[in-house]
Formats: sequence, structure tokens, C-alpha cells
Amino acid sequence: MSFPKTQPDWSNLDILHRNTLPPRAHFYPFATKEAALSLNRDNAQFQSLNGTWKFRHDVSPLEIPDRKDLDPITWANIKVPGMWQLQGYGRPLYTNVNYPFPVDPPNIPFLNETGSYWRQFTTNKDWQGQQIRLRFEGVDSSFHVWVNDNEVGYSQGSRNASEFDITPFLRDTGAINTVAVRVYQFCDGSYLERQDQWLLSGIFRDVYLVGFAIPSITDFTILPQVDESLTRGVVHVDVSLHGSDSEDVTVELRSPSGDVLHEGQMKSTEMAALTIEGASLQLWSAEKPILYTLLLIVGGCTVAQRIGFRRVEMKGANFLVNGNPIILYGVNRHEHHYLYGRAVPYEDMRADIVMMKQHNINALRCSHQPNDPRLYEVCDELGIYVMAEADLETHGFDSELSYDRAKKWTSDNPDWCDAYMDRASQLVERFKNYTCIIFWSLGNEAFYGRNHVAMYDYIKERDPSRLIHYEGDRKGISTDFYSVMYATPDELKKHLAEHSDRPLIQCEYGHAMGNGPGGLASYINLYRSESLLQGGYIWEWCNHGLLKREGRLSYFAYGGDFGDTPNDRDFVMDGLTFSDHSPTPGLLEYKKCIQPVSIQLEGGKLHIHNHYDFIDLSHLFATWHLVQESGNTSPTEFELPQIAPGAEAIIDLPDWGGELHGDTWLSIHLYLKDETAWAPQSHEIAWSQITLLENHTFELPPVVAGDINGPSIYEQPGRLTLTWPGCNEIFTFNLVDGNFTWANQKGIIIARGPELGLYRALTQNDLGFGGDGKEWLKFRLAETKMHVRGFTWSVNGDGTLTVKATVRVAPPVLEWACNAQLIYTLGMGNLSIRAKGSFSGTVPRHIPRIGLTMSLPKDYNKATWYEASIDDLQTNYEWPQENGNRSDVRWVQVKANDAVLEARIDVPLSFSLRKYSMDDLDKSAHPHELTDLDETVLNLDFAQHGLGSGSCGPLAFQEDRLIPGLFDFTVFIKIK
Repeated sequence: MSFPKTQPDWSNLDILHRNTLPPRAHFYPFATKEAALSLNRDNAQFQSLNGTWKFRHDVSPLEIPDRKDLDPITWANIKVPGMWQLQGYGRPLYTNVNYPFPVDPPNIPFLNETGSYWRQFTTNKDWQGQQIRLRFEGVDSSFHVWVNDNEVGYSQGSRNASEFDITPFLRDTGAINTVAVRVYQFCDGSYLERQDQWLLSGIFRDVYLVGFAIPSITDFTILPQVDESLTRGVVHVDVSLHGSDSEDVTVELRSPSGDVLHEGQMKSTEMAALTIEGASLQLWSAEKPILYTLLLIVGGCTVAQRIGFRRVEMKGANFLVNGNPIILYGVNRHEHHYLYGRAVPYEDMRADIVMMKQHNINALRCSHQPNDPRLYEVCDELGIYVMAEADLETHGFDSELSYDRAKKWTSDNPDWCDAYMDRASQLVERFKNYTCIIFWSLGNEAFYGRNHVAMYDYIKERDPSRLIHYEGDRKGISTDFYSVMYATPDELKKHLAEHSDRPLIQCEYGHAMGNGPGGLASYINLYRSESLLQGGYIWEWCNHGLLKREGRLSYFAYGGDFGDTPNDRDFVMDGLTFSDHSPTPGLLEYKKCIQPVSIQLEGGKLHIHNHYDFIDLSHLFATWHLVQESGNTSPTEFELPQIAPGAEAIIDLPDWGGELHGDTWLSIHLYLKDETAWAPQSHEIAWSQITLLENHTFELPPVVAGDINGPSIYEQPGRLTLTWPGCNEIFTFNLVDGNFTWANQKGIIIARGPELGLYRALTQNDLGFGGDGKEWLKFRLAETKMHVRGFTWSVNGDGTLTVKATVRVAPPVLEWACNAQLIYTLGMGNLSIRAKGSFSGTVPRHIPRIGLTMSLPKDYNKATWYEASIDDLQTNYEWPQENGNRSDVRWVQVKANDAVLEARIDVPLSFSLRKYSMDDLDKSAHPHELTDLDETVLNLDFAQHGLGSGSCGPLAFQEDRLIPGLFDFTVFIKIK
């Protein structure tokens, strides 16, 4: 006797599938041409099994009673598609790299959570005599299936489709059938699925029945090819039949407007070729996604596929689409929903792609697995260049091993070749007919070995029309172009100097974690200036927070919040959108950096550059207005010149009808003329703000005393108080700690400060391995405090008072310091503060900020430079951190109920208005842990250290770093 009696399929490398049908193109058969032209699967030979199933949860499949002893009717209900951890069973677990079980490939522990699903169904009466298939679009991680208590088969490959012929097991049409599915949390395939995402389990995509008439089309390959002249297209069509060896197949090609361009017959045993040329040929691109419809008809079966004509090739040292070396303004996207995990509803998936288009994104990497098939349909329709990636990542082997050693577990191990090849064929066969896919990817962070070579060779032979990507192949043996992650601009330039044979992309860069990413403009400018740099994909699209409810409290949870171990905490919160898929400031920044039209002022003329690859600007309209301190002029529409793709036009400045006075900027905005499938009419595509007239000296107004006799001065132990005769205004200095207060007849204006500060709350990028956070902790930046070394004061001839404070800003324990003077000039209702200083000792390489921090009464809760409330000025990142800083500001007004404090600085300033303390931002792990202050904190900063993307990438670039050195700035403040 032995236990278990046989080796489980879920822990057996020799068993990838049992009784599954060969992978095929994703499509639905229709009974009529009219139904097929609707492109609506509800009109197809399709029967959804989504909905409510019965469910049982066990900690191990080896403890489940024999099937004959189970009574599924008594089980609880569960929703399909769905993840069982989000429906009350087990717990979500997040790790970035680590396997959640002991590393012993291909073995999986016996303690392996198992979900048993069961439901009843009847088949469509019209399907009598047809082959009926049961299809799963995604089950994590593997499963067995039974129909009417007959074991049908087994499959693994979580994000790949599995299809079974269940015809022999069905009862007569109209009779009740049962389907049972046993899903295993882990299987040997889980060693190939260690992507950076939540570990969640279940039937998470559509499950349905498909009826295939006799005869019918069960697979087809459509290959639209465009010749080098881009004027002639040929559609190659190949079909596979069920129920007949050979049949005449009707082929019908319809134009984008629905006109029939071709109708004819082909033999199912032969490949057909349809030619389109001249005016009938319109090319597909992300900018102009023109689609045709191809119908294939045999017997009672019709299938419809939308196709586009486009040419993808390597030519010279670039990859080209339709003859142009495009730039990828891309993003990585994991499938994630804050309520449903990877079971993303169609409407939410489509909303993601629409939002990408609205933010000028033109490329998508499906990281790191095949997506819901409908995503590729949407990308075909709306226009997105897609990198379709195999469900393959083995990053967990890298925890303690070298790159070369880690590859030997699976990627360079011949025992795993079939598993790798299965994932390659599943990817290509399922999605081969989608025009949007221009690259196949062999997976992600799976090192590099012989099995990647086998995948590459297979895909190249199966589909030579597309290019192949794999970042792990550093020498470019099994990839058509070079790919890197998180390189700096200097590293990219170095690569180009050493490798000029092929283009380079960044498959991941600009790690969008929290307040960031920084440095995007530097990357985009480099892509647009170096021909061999063809863009990249921001990591990543969305935060992966899961909505967690604790009584009345709801918040977006991350690793560890469910008691899950091991976990990588907040590393899953690294998106351009928040967990609810609303945009972060990082997405707005990216949209601006990659906007397809840029405008500069050179030599008194406007230079307008069209960065589109295939279209001119005729679909846009433009407006201009002037921005001045006194207000803005009304927008005026102007005609854009005809500018060919990639070209530039030079035009005169608009006529604003007079001489300019004071700082003036020209704002130009470009909008859509017409509604599109992804944006309404007048959606903003691009904008530029151009300096016309600027006072670079930033002269500050003089401090006015209001009384030539000067103030009354009262000195008390450790305290200095100043008032003007007949004026209800009081300035007080604490001569011991340097605190300054200001009050008038309306109440307190400044309750504390202004204190010279060097610290700001940390960002997730600061805390990452590439950030400054560890060094700032070592140098105790958060503990720095302003200490007074002395005060002097004197009355000036104009009645103002000058107070000089000598201060030292330093941490405990250490000897480094910032040594400075704060020179106050005080008048009635106004003052200035000059801060000048330098650093001594062994200082940090960089410091977070140099600026003044002061506390105002809580009712100072609105700011005007652009009108905003204090709530508007906070960004509630799902991991609290430094946020809300507004830079390059000339002045700011902070408004209370009956007073306005105005601040100006002699250089462009940064300001933030806070309702939380820096300490609270640093120590809180979720927004609900923050506590509102009983005051408003105003920061007026001379300089701030850049953001970078150090959470998983480079530090802020050299030009954005704040290096300790001499500083000298003056702030003018008045009360109105």
C-alpha cells in the first residue's frame, strides 16, 4: 500500500493536459451570416456557464472524500468567474518574486488548497447532433473536470484556454446535465507562473459551451500581408474543419464600411489568397485602426473575424510598422480589479484601454500572461500596439541563486521543454488572428535557456509575420530586438554606442510606485532623438489594491494586510492609476510627456512638431490664450497648419492686440474635432505653455513699516515681542527655539515657524533599493531640527525692524549640519525672510529639501495660484507619503475665512499646504491611519530633491538631485 496511490496530475511534469483539444484561434461559430455580422457572442452557438455555482473548499485534494460520497447540492454558492480568496475562502497572498511553497520543482506540497465547483445545465435544443465543447478561458492554477460524473480531463496553464469535447458525456438535449470542476491552488506549472501579482485561485474567466455543427470550422488562420510599397494587400486564409475531410468554404471580405469587396469559394484543404489594392486598401495602425471583416462559411457554420492590414518588419537596424520606425509610448498592464482580482469584468477592461487612449498611450505589454481574449478585440478596434506575452515567469528561482544557476531549474532544463512549448503554442494559436499584436513575447524574468530557443524557433516558423521579444536574452540570440529594464538615459546611450545592429526598447521603465515616476521627460526626449531607441512600457498600469472591509472601515489592502506570508507589502501598489483605476498624477505627467504634438517658441516663431507616425493634425482644433498674473484672456481658436506625420511647421505668434506687461505666458491647447470610439468631442490631446515675457529677477516688493517711528520692542527672558503704535499686530520670537508667531486683530496668522527644514516625508521611490531613503535614515534626516545659536535685532531708518537668527539645522548623534542665517525684515502686515547657509561635516549625498515650514490656523484651507482647497492639494496615495508639492510657482495665496496670506519668493518656489504632519505621513501605512492636524502646515521650498523611480529603478537623475551646498533665498509674506 502507498499514499498517494498514484502521482497526482497537479504534481507531475509528465502531465500537462488530459483529453484537451488542440489550442485554436479564439472565435465563436454562428448559425447564420447575419448573426455573425453582429459580432455578438450572445447570437452565436454559445452558452455561458458563468453565474452561481456550488462550491466546497478543502486544504488538500488528498483529503476530499470520494466523489460518490459528496452531495454538491448542500455546498455553498460561489460566483464564476471569480477568485475564491475574494469570496471568503483562504486568503489572498502577495509576493513579487518568492514562491509561496518550498522550491522543489516540479513537486508541489500535499497541502494544496482545492476548490470544488459544481452546477447543472441543459444544452440548447438546436444543438442536437452537434459537437459540443466545454471551454475554460482561464483557471488558476490547474483542474480536473467531470460531466455527469464522467471524468473528462485535466489541464494546467492558468491564463491559457482549455477546451474539451464533452459530446459523449451529455444527456439528450433538454435534459439536465452536471459539470464538476476541481481546481488546485498550485501545480507543477506554478513554477512557471511566479509573476508579480496576487496569488489567487479559481475559475476566473468565462466558462461556456460551444456548439459546432457538422461540418463546421474549428480553427482558422488569417494572415493579412502588405507589400513593401504599402499599396497591395493579400489575405491568406487557412481553415480546419470538423465533421468532414474536405468542403467548399465561402470566403467573404467586407470593407470597413461594410461593402463586399470579395466573395468566393476555397477548398478547405487549400490556402486561399485574397488581393486588395488601390483605394480599397486602407492600413491599420494605432493612430488609424481601420478594420475589415472576413466571413468564413461552411454548411451551417459561419465565423467572422475583424482584420486589419499592416506590415511589421525589421529593416536596417529598426523595427517598422507600415514602413515607419514607430516609438512605443507604452504601459505594462496586469489584469486586476480591486473587488474581483484577475476576474476583471469586460466593461472595466475596456475602460482601461479607453483611458490609455485618452492619455496618449499607444502600446500595451500584456504582462506577464495572456489576457482575456476580448482585450485584443478592443485593442484592434481602438488602436493599441500589443505585445502578447506567454504565461511564463520563474523569477522565484532568483531569490538566492545567480542568474546562470537559476536558469537550470526550468529554462535550461530539457525536462521542462514540453511545458515551455505548450505555453508558446497556446499563446500563438489563440491570438494569431488579432491585428493589434505586433510582438510575441517568450515570457518575463525566466532567465534564459534552451527552452526559450525552442519557443523562438517554433514561433518564428509558425508566424513569421510578427517580431519576437524576450528581455532575458541579453545577447539577442532568441529575440528580434534588444530589451532592457529600468536603465538610465546614460545607460541607454552606452548600449547604443556598443550595439548598433538592432533597436532597443525598455520593456519596463519608469516604475510608477506612489509619488512618481520621475524623469519621464528625459526618457521621451531621448526616444525622440535617438533612432535606435524605439520607446518602452511604463511599469505599470494600476495599483493592485484589494478592497478590504473591517466593520465600517474600507481601504485598499496590499501584501500582509490579509495575514499573508511571505509577502512583499506595498510593492504591488505601483501603477499609473489607483486601485479603483482613477488616474494618479503620474498618469497625467505621462500623458503630457508623450503628447503627439509639441510646440516651442524659437526666433519669435512657433514651431509645431507632429509626433504622429501616420496621420496629420486635421483631426484636431487648437485654441490659445494668454496667462498673466492679473488673469487669463479668453480662449481663441486658430487654424492649425497641415503638418505631415513626423514633420514640423513654423507659424507666426497669434495677434493678441497690444503690448504685453508683466509676466506673460501663451497657452495653446489641442482638442479632438469629433467624437471617437475612445473620447468625446473636444477631448484634450496636447497642450503647451510658452513664456512670452518673464521677469527673471523676481523682484520682491519692499517691506513697509507703516510708521516711521518703528515698532515697540519688548524683551523678556528668552522672548522678543514687537508691536507698532496704534496697530493691533504682534510679532513674537522665541529666542531659545527660534519659533516665530504673528497675530493681528483678526487672530493668529502664523502660529509656529517659519522653521528652516531639510526633510520631507519619504516616498515609496525613496524607500526602494534605488532611492535615498536608506541613506537618509542613516544620516537621521527625519530627526533634523533647527537649533538657535543667537539673535540680533535693530530698527531700520524706514521704521522696519531687522531680526537676525543664527541657526544650525542638525540631527542628534551626528556631526553634520546646515549652518544658516534667517534674516527677518518686519513691517506692518508684511515681512520678508532671507535664508542663506551652507553645510558642514560629513553630509549626505543628497538632501530631501531646503525650505521653510510654518503652521497656520486650520481655517487657512484654500490656496490660489490655481484655485484649490486643501483637500484638492493632497494626493491620497494608498501608501501615505510625500505628496501635493506644486513647483515652479511665482506666488501663492493661502485663504482663511476673513484673511489672505500671500507669499512670494525671489526664485520659482515650491509650495505645499498640508493637513497631515510629515511624521504621520512617514509612519502611516494606509490613508485611514492619518490624523488631521488642528492646524494647516505651509511649506515654502527653495529646492526639492527629484522623485526618480528608485522603488525598482534609478535614483533621480543628476540634474534633479539636491546636493548639499550654498543656498540663499528670500520669501516675502503679507497679510490681506
